[in-house]
Amino acid sequence: MSTISQLPHRIIRFYADGFRSMTIGRKLWAVIIIKLIVIFGILKLFFFPDLLASRYDNDADRADAVRESLTRRAITR
Repeated sequence: MSTISQLPHRIIRFYADGFRSMTIGRKLWAVIIIKLIVIFGILKLFFFPDLLASRYDNDADRADAVRESLTRRAITR
């Protein structure tokens, strides 16, 4: 096997061994994952509501609204 084809395997093994031998890092990764869940899961519900679903009744109307918005932006540039 050539050195180039071994590179992905070596990189994966490097990271796997590193994560396996972590002690404090596992707790830090847990904190990071919990923060990401909070940021992208919970805050999205409050700050990024689904405006298309609330303003339009069906998918065709939503598609027309998006198409109109995109073409209007393209024309004004």
